[in-house]
Amino acid sequence: MERRLALIGYGEAANAFAPTLAATMRHFDRLTERSGTASDAEALVDAHAALSLVTADQALAAATSAARHLSAGAFFFDMNSVAPDTKRAAAQAIEAAGGRYVDVAVMAPVHPAGTDVPLLVSGPHATSGSAFLTAIGFGKVRIVAGDIGRASSIKMIRSVMVKGIEALSAECVLAADAAGVLDEVLSSLNASPAPRDWAARADYNLDRMIEHGLRRAAEMEEVAKTLDALGTGSVMTRGTVMRQRAIGTLGIEAPAGLSAKLNLLRLSGSTA
Repeated sequence: MERRLALIGYGEAANAFAPTLAATMRHFDRLTERSGTASDAEALVDAHAALSLVTADQALAAATSAARHLSAGAFFFDMNSVAPDTKRAAAQAIEAAGGRYVDVAVMAPVHPAGTDVPLLVSGPHATSGSAFLTAIGFGKVRIVAGDIGRASSIKMIRSVMVKGIEALSAECVLAADAAGVLDEVLSSLNASPAPRDWAARADYNLDRMIEHGLRRAAEMEEVAKTLDALGTGSVMTRGTVMRQRAIGTLGIEAPAGLSAKLNLLRLSGSTA
Protein backbone atom coordinates (compact mmCIF):
# COMPACT_ATOMS: atom_id res chain seq x y z
CA MET A 1 0.00 0.00 0.00
CA GLU A 2 1.29 3.46 -0.85
CA ARG A 3 1.97 5.51 2.24
CA ARG A 4 2.75 9.19 2.58
CA LEU A 5 4.51 10.38 5.70
CA ALA A 6 5.17 13.90 6.93
CA LEU A 7 7.78 14.82 9.52
CA ILE A 8 6.96 17.90 11.53
CA GLY A 9 10.25 19.32 12.72
CA TYR A 10 13.61 18.18 11.52
CA GLY A 11 16.01 18.10 14.44
CA GLU A 12 17.96 15.30 16.09
CA ALA A 13 15.13 12.76 16.29
CA ALA A 14 13.94 13.27 12.74
CA ASN A 15 17.49 13.00 11.44
CA ALA A 16 17.91 9.75 13.35
CA PHE A 17 14.69 8.26 11.95
CA ALA A 18 14.92 9.58 8.39
CA PRO A 19 17.19 6.93 6.79
CA THR A 20 14.83 4.07 7.69
CA LEU A 21 11.61 5.98 7.11
CA ALA A 22 12.69 7.28 3.70
CA ALA A 23 13.37 3.72 2.62
CA THR A 24 9.92 2.46 3.64
CA MET A 25 7.72 5.34 2.46
CA ARG A 26 6.62 5.98 -1.10
CA HIS A 27 6.31 9.68 -0.29
CA PHE A 28 8.33 11.43 2.36
CA ASP A 29 8.14 15.09 3.36
CA ARG A 30 10.19 17.07 5.84
CA LEU A 31 8.13 19.83 7.35
CA THR A 32 10.03 22.38 9.40
CA GLU A 33 7.53 25.24 9.44
CA ARG A 34 4.57 25.10 11.82
CA SER A 35 2.78 28.31 10.97
CA GLY A 36 -0.12 27.04 8.87
CA THR A 37 1.45 28.12 5.57
CA ALA A 38 0.96 26.54 2.17
CA SER A 39 3.98 24.31 2.78
CA ASP A 40 2.15 22.77 5.73
CA ALA A 41 -0.81 21.93 3.52
CA GLU A 42 1.38 20.48 0.79
CA ALA A 43 3.10 18.12 3.20
CA LEU A 44 0.08 17.14 5.27
CA VAL A 45 -3.04 17.20 3.14
CA ASP A 46 -2.47 13.78 1.56
CA ALA A 47 -0.37 12.28 4.34
CA HIS A 48 -1.40 8.98 5.87
CA ALA A 49 0.53 9.94 9.00
CA ALA A 50 2.60 12.68 10.55
CA LEU A 51 5.37 12.35 13.11
CA SER A 52 5.59 15.41 15.34
CA LEU A 53 9.21 15.84 16.45
CA VAL A 54 9.53 19.44 17.56
CA THR A 55 10.87 21.12 20.67
CA ALA A 56 8.67 20.72 23.75
CA ASP A 57 7.58 24.36 23.76
CA GLN A 58 6.26 24.02 20.20
CA ALA A 59 4.44 20.68 20.53
CA LEU A 60 0.94 22.06 21.05
CA ALA A 61 1.39 24.72 18.36
CA ALA A 62 2.55 22.02 15.93
CA ALA A 63 -0.56 19.93 16.57
CA THR A 64 -2.89 22.93 16.27
CA SER A 65 -1.31 23.94 12.98
CA ALA A 66 -1.28 20.39 11.60
CA ALA A 67 -4.95 19.89 12.44
CA ARG A 68 -5.89 22.44 9.77
CA HIS A 69 -4.37 20.35 7.00
CA LEU A 70 -4.29 16.73 8.18
CA SER A 71 -6.46 14.34 6.16
CA ALA A 72 -9.41 12.69 7.87
CA GLY A 73 -8.33 9.42 9.44
CA ALA A 74 -4.62 10.21 9.23
CA PHE A 75 -2.42 9.37 12.18
CA PHE A 76 -0.75 12.10 14.19
CA PHE A 77 2.07 10.56 16.21
CA ASP A 78 2.99 13.04 18.93
CA MET A 79 6.52 11.94 19.83
CA ASN A 80 7.41 15.07 21.79
CA SER A 81 8.56 15.06 25.41
CA VAL A 82 5.73 17.02 26.99
CA ALA A 83 3.32 16.74 29.92
CA PRO A 84 0.20 14.56 29.68
CA ASP A 85 -2.02 17.65 29.78
CA THR A 86 -0.17 19.09 26.80
CA LYS A 87 -0.71 15.86 24.89
CA ARG A 88 -4.40 15.82 25.75
CA ALA A 89 -4.78 19.39 24.49
CA ALA A 90 -2.99 18.48 21.26
CA ALA A 91 -5.20 15.42 20.88
CA GLN A 92 -8.34 17.55 21.11
CA ALA A 93 -7.17 19.64 18.15
CA ILE A 94 -6.25 16.62 16.04
CA GLU A 95 -9.35 14.56 16.86
CA ALA A 96 -11.67 17.52 16.26
CA ALA A 97 -10.23 17.77 12.75
CA GLY A 98 -10.85 14.05 12.08
CA GLY A 99 -7.30 12.82 12.65
CA ARG A 100 -6.17 9.92 14.82
CA TYR A 101 -3.93 11.11 17.64
CA VAL A 102 -1.41 8.72 19.21
CA ASP A 103 0.55 9.54 22.35
CA VAL A 104 4.12 8.30 21.77
CA ALA A 105 6.94 8.37 24.32
CA VAL A 106 10.51 7.97 23.05
CA MET A 107 12.20 6.10 25.89
CA ALA A 108 15.91 6.31 25.06
CA PRO A 109 18.37 8.48 23.12
CA VAL A 110 17.63 8.42 19.38
CA HIS A 111 21.32 8.11 18.49
CA PRO A 112 22.60 5.59 17.63
CA ALA A 113 19.37 3.56 17.95
CA GLY A 114 17.43 5.32 15.19
CA THR A 115 14.15 3.53 14.56
CA ASP A 116 15.15 0.80 17.03
CA VAL A 117 14.66 3.23 19.90
CA PRO A 118 12.02 1.93 22.37
CA LEU A 119 8.63 3.60 21.95
CA LEU A 120 5.60 3.50 24.23
CA VAL A 121 2.20 4.31 22.71
CA SER A 122 -1.14 4.96 24.38
CA GLY A 123 -4.61 6.23 23.63
CA PRO A 124 -7.65 4.95 21.70
CA HIS A 125 -5.64 4.46 18.49
CA ALA A 126 -2.66 2.79 20.15
CA THR A 127 -3.18 -0.63 18.55
CA SER A 128 -3.58 0.57 14.97
CA GLY A 129 -0.96 3.24 15.51
CA SER A 130 1.52 0.69 16.82
CA ALA A 131 0.95 -1.46 13.75
CA PHE A 132 1.59 1.53 11.47
CA LEU A 133 4.80 2.49 13.26
CA THR A 134 6.03 -1.09 13.03
CA ALA A 135 5.19 -1.26 9.34
CA ILE A 136 7.25 1.82 8.52
CA GLY A 137 10.33 0.57 10.33
CA PHE A 138 10.14 1.18 14.10
CA GLY A 139 11.36 -2.00 15.75
CA LYS A 140 10.51 -1.61 19.43
CA VAL A 141 6.96 -0.34 19.84
CA ARG A 142 5.01 -1.28 22.97
CA ILE A 143 1.42 -0.42 23.80
CA VAL A 144 0.66 0.72 27.34
CA ALA A 145 -2.96 0.42 28.35
CA GLY A 146 -4.74 3.65 29.09
CA ASP A 147 -5.83 6.92 27.62
CA ILE A 148 -3.81 9.66 25.96
CA GLY A 149 -1.23 10.84 28.45
CA ARG A 150 -0.39 7.39 29.84
CA ALA A 151 2.74 6.96 27.71
CA SER A 152 3.89 10.52 28.30
CA SER A 153 3.32 10.13 32.07
CA ILE A 154 5.81 7.27 32.11
CA LYS A 155 8.35 9.30 30.13
CA MET A 156 7.92 12.50 32.15
CA ILE A 157 8.10 10.85 35.56
CA ARG A 158 11.06 8.68 34.54
CA SER A 159 12.83 11.89 33.58
CA VAL A 160 12.67 13.03 37.21
CA MET A 161 15.28 10.37 37.88
CA VAL A 162 17.20 10.32 34.61
CA LYS A 163 17.59 14.06 34.14
CA GLY A 164 17.79 14.60 37.88
CA ILE A 165 20.80 12.30 38.13
CA GLU A 166 22.42 14.27 35.31
CA ALA A 167 21.85 17.52 37.19
CA LEU A 168 23.06 16.02 40.47
CA SER A 169 26.16 14.72 38.73
CA ALA A 170 26.92 18.18 37.41
CA GLU A 171 26.41 19.78 40.83
CA CYS A 172 28.63 17.17 42.46
CA VAL A 173 31.59 17.12 40.05
CA LEU A 174 31.66 20.90 39.55
CA ALA A 175 32.00 21.36 43.30
CA ALA A 176 34.51 18.52 43.64
CA ASP A 177 36.62 19.98 40.87
CA ALA A 178 36.49 23.47 42.39
CA ALA A 179 37.54 22.06 45.77
CA GLY A 180 40.38 20.07 44.22
CA VAL A 181 38.99 16.74 45.43
CA LEU A 182 37.45 15.34 42.26
CA ASP A 183 39.48 12.12 42.16
CA GLU A 184 38.75 11.38 45.81
CA VAL A 185 35.02 12.03 45.46
CA LEU A 186 34.74 9.81 42.39
CA SER A 187 36.79 7.10 44.07
CA SER A 188 34.50 7.23 47.09
CA LEU A 189 31.44 6.90 44.87
CA ASN A 190 33.00 3.93 43.09
CA ALA A 191 33.53 2.25 46.45
CA SER A 192 29.83 2.45 47.28
CA PRO A 193 27.82 -0.80 47.15
CA ALA A 194 26.49 -1.81 43.75
CA PRO A 195 22.96 -0.42 43.23
CA ARG A 196 19.99 -2.72 43.61
CA ASP A 197 16.96 -2.73 41.32
CA TRP A 198 14.95 0.47 41.37
CA ALA A 199 12.04 -0.88 43.41
CA ALA A 200 14.43 -1.97 46.17
CA ARG A 201 16.33 1.31 45.94
CA ALA A 202 13.16 3.39 46.20
CA ASP A 203 11.99 1.35 49.21
CA TYR A 204 15.35 1.74 50.96
CA ASN A 205 15.64 5.45 50.19
CA LEU A 206 12.16 6.22 51.52
CA ASP A 207 12.95 4.20 54.62
CA ARG A 208 16.04 6.34 55.27
CA MET A 209 14.12 9.57 54.69
CA ILE A 210 11.22 8.63 56.96
CA GLU A 211 13.55 7.55 59.76
CA HIS A 212 16.36 10.07 59.35
CA GLY A 213 15.03 12.87 57.14
CA LEU A 214 15.58 15.65 59.67
CA ARG A 215 19.18 14.65 60.35
CA ARG A 216 19.84 14.29 56.65
CA ALA A 217 18.27 17.68 55.94
CA ALA A 218 20.59 19.28 58.48
CA GLU A 219 23.57 17.60 56.85
CA MET A 220 22.48 18.74 53.41
CA GLU A 221 22.15 22.32 54.68
CA GLU A 222 25.87 22.09 55.41
CA VAL A 223 26.45 20.62 51.96
CA ALA A 224 24.66 23.63 50.47
CA LYS A 225 26.93 25.95 52.46
CA THR A 226 29.93 24.07 51.10
CA LEU A 227 28.81 24.45 47.50
CA ASP A 228 27.83 28.09 47.93
CA ALA A 229 31.27 28.86 49.34
CA LEU A 230 32.81 27.25 46.27
CA GLY A 231 30.50 29.27 44.03
CA THR A 232 29.45 26.27 41.95
CA GLY A 233 25.71 26.32 42.74
CA SER A 234 23.50 24.33 45.11
CA VAL A 235 20.04 24.28 43.56
CA MET A 236 19.74 20.48 43.50
CA THR A 237 21.08 20.18 47.04
CA ARG A 238 18.59 22.74 48.34
CA GLY A 239 15.79 20.73 46.79
CA THR A 240 17.14 17.70 48.63
CA VAL A 241 17.04 19.62 51.92
CA MET A 242 13.38 20.48 51.38
CA ARG A 243 12.31 16.95 50.46
CA GLN A 244 14.29 15.27 53.26
CA ARG A 245 12.90 17.71 55.84
CA ALA A 246 9.30 17.38 54.63
CA ILE A 247 9.36 13.60 55.03
CA GLY A 248 11.51 13.55 58.15
CA THR A 249 9.21 16.01 59.93
CA LEU A 250 6.39 13.45 59.88
CA GLY A 251 7.96 11.67 62.83
CA ILE A 252 6.51 8.28 61.93
CA GLU A 253 7.85 4.76 61.82
CA ALA A 254 8.57 3.45 58.34
CA PRO A 255 6.33 0.50 57.43
CA ALA A 256 7.71 -2.46 55.50
CA GLY A 257 7.48 -2.37 51.71
CA LEU A 258 7.43 0.34 49.07
CA SER A 259 3.65 0.32 48.60
CA ALA A 260 3.03 0.74 52.33
CA LYS A 261 5.48 3.64 52.50
CA LEU A 262 3.93 5.38 49.49
CA ASN A 263 0.45 4.97 50.94
CA LEU A 264 1.60 6.39 54.27
CA LEU A 265 3.21 9.41 52.61
CA ARG A 266 0.13 9.96 50.46
CA LEU A 267 -2.16 9.91 53.50
CA SER A 268 0.15 12.23 55.40
CA GLY A 269 -0.08 14.85 52.68
CA SER A 270 3.70 15.00 52.30
CA THR A 271 3.70 14.20 48.59
CA ALA A 272 3.36 17.81 47.39
